[in-house]
Amino acid sequence: MRYTQWEYLPIPIANFPVFLIVLYFAIRARKLIFFSAANPAIDTGGVFGESKIGILRQFQESLIPETIFVEKDTPFEQVCDKIAQKGLNFPLIAKPDIGERGQWVNKVANLDALKLYAQKLKADFIVQTFVDFPKEVSILYYRYPQQKKGKIASLCVKEFLSVVGDGKSTVAQLMSEYPRANIQLERFQKQYPELMGYTPTLGEKIELEPIGNHSRGTTFLNGNSLISEKLTQVFDDISLQLEGIYYGRYDIKCESIALMEQGEGFKILEFNGVAGEPAHVYDPTYPIWKKYRDIYQCWKVIYEISQIKRQQGIRAMKLQEAWSKYGYYRRYMKTINARHAE
Repeated sequence: MRYTQWEYLPIPIANFPVFLIVLYFAIRARKLIFFSAANPAIDTGGVFGESKIGILRQFQESLIPETIFVEKDTPFEQVCDKIAQKGLNFPLIAKPDIGERGQWVNKVANLDALKLYAQKLKADFIVQTFVDFPKEVSILYYRYPQQKKGKIASLCVKEFLSVVGDGKSTVAQLMSEYPRANIQLERFQKQYPELMGYTPTLGEKIELEPIGNHSRGTTFLNGNSLISEKLTQVFDDISLQLEGIYYGRYDIKCESIALMEQGEGFKILEFNGVAGEPAHVYDPTYPIWKKYRDIYQCWKVIYEISQIKRQQGIRAMKLQEAWSKYGYYRRYMKTINARHAE
């Protein structure tokens, strides 16, 4: 499964056609980092190195979970004070302020677990209230500058990694028999040895992973049939409140799509800029030619938005500037990934 399904291919292989697509539009734009102009309010347009808290602060507080930002090496007593002032209750979600693909995103049960997290990460991070809504979705939305109406280009429904008990097998045994879960088995045996030895009753469902990332076992399903005019209007209203952001993917938890269409019952967990992929393409049943077709269409939109912004006087990032930021980003990711492996 790891090498036969597109979603599990090594990133350089899966993304090589995407590189060619981006290069094509870069040639048309005559600017290698053309995409940075599409979201001038986000560093690099949101391709790498952007601050999560910097983006979240653009949203109304009612749209996001209760959130605090913790700078590197902040004394833990001050972290506790911030949590108390905000009235946050455990469990909480901790995530690095700069990160990718779910690395270092942890659900922490208490202060001891959060303290250990901070000591190991040794970088700026965010703490959020754990949103206990039943559904998690990703919505890729864009709006052309000076237009009030935008479009939802992708809606992905996330199915969290879980196993169902047969009354005889342990969680570890159930995971070993399920290819998607088996890929995660070694990690779970290290992190949750007690859970691995538990024997669920017949029909008992055990949700294994609360973080909605496909690299952690979550199944991404194509939910484009759920896109509606009402839902688009909700994100039109949100988009018009943002300054200098025109394209990106919202990662959301909600009570239901129906309630979200009414502008209720959802929280924006995170926003990804230009690098926010149309997540529905990770559906295991989605044909590979459609995956790259949809990705091409998204980059076409990014190119068109960036061209409009450049005509309005927004400068695309220079290659030297982007290279400097990428060098910092690579060093940063290398450091936190090494700590994650410890």
